[in-house]
Amino acid sequence: MKRIRNLTAVNSLLRPAVVPAINASPSLLRSSASTLAATVIPESSSPELQPPQLLPTLPPSRNPLASAKLPALHARLNLHPNYPIQTLARALVDPSADKDVRFTNQNLTTLGNTLTGYYAAEYLMVTYPRLPTEVLYAAVGAYVGNKALASLGREWGIENAFEPTADVDAGLLQFTRLPPGMDPKVALFRDPRAGSTLEHAMANLVRSVFAGVYLHEGLSASKQFFRQHVLSRKLDVDKLFDFTQPTRELSRLCAREGFEPPVARLLAETGRHSRHPVFVVGVYSGPELMGEGHGGSLDEARIRAAVNALKGWYLYSPPEKDLPSKTEESRDARFKPAYIDPGEVIV
Repeated sequence: MKRIRNLTAVNSLLRPAVVPAINASPSLLRSSASTLAATVIPESSSPELQPPQLLPTLPPSRNPLASAKLPALHARLNLHPNYPIQTLARALVDPSADKDVRFTNQNLTTLGNTLTGYYAAEYLMVTYPRLPTEVLYAAVGAYVGNKALASLGREWGIENAFEPTADVDAGLLQFTRLPPGMDPKVALFRDPRAGSTLEHAMANLVRSVFAGVYLHEGLSASKQFFRQHVLSRKLDVDKLFDFTQPTRELSRLCAREGFEPPVARLLAETGRHSRHPVFVVGVYSGPELMGEGHGGSLDEARIRAAVNALKGWYLYSPPEKDLPSKTEESRDARFKPAYIDPGEVIV
């Protein structure tokens, strides 16, 4: 007796079980067996075809159409009716829960990671064309990194199963946890199917949902979904900067752009001879005030003024912003090229 592949975790994830007719031909039964997860076809030399024997069926909870959590999640995310429940159920199966990529979200995660990274980088580069490379990478990670997407998944109300067993509801996130003592970065880099962390599995689930929106609803819907759930969050980009030599970097910037050398001037002060003095210093390039800062000493106020001047330069945002991806939505759409800055200052 030949046993066909039996996946207890995902064998009814994408298709309902269909039992072939008893009076069907042997070739039809063998071809149908490749699509049945729990069918056993007896191989006998007898000319009479014996009725097929079925393995024990899976619990009804494993059927995506029988899960109450999946329609609830579908409604909470306001997904289009074209987005099938089966795709949403597949997005909840991490590669560590099943070795066969046809039943997991591995391919969806790859597509979703590309889409979210592209949308975030496109928005930031058009909005802040002068951002340094390191700050740009940090901002993209703040929008679509593992921590940000895992937090988004928890806000969606997604719950996780402790183990990917056969009786787990199809509406729960299923993944195999890493053994204690293993470094998550090393383990996930070597073999993602060996195990995963909750944060990594939750982030991949969110990426898979974005990929499903793109596949079933189109590019415009995926961009709208990204704006609603990711770009709608406030990100303080100015807090991502970390200058080591702000005064020197400002001097190099003025020299590169042909501005007059920066000069620090005391604008106001109070309590110079007290225990808590306050000084207000402004950095000028000719008659133009580039930045202003305050501090408990003249040096502190001067450094803060230089930092604010650099942030004012790097956080420049053009009044008109045009995203290049709009040309993919319509052939008649015209893209106005974005502003390209010479780049950051090398100190």
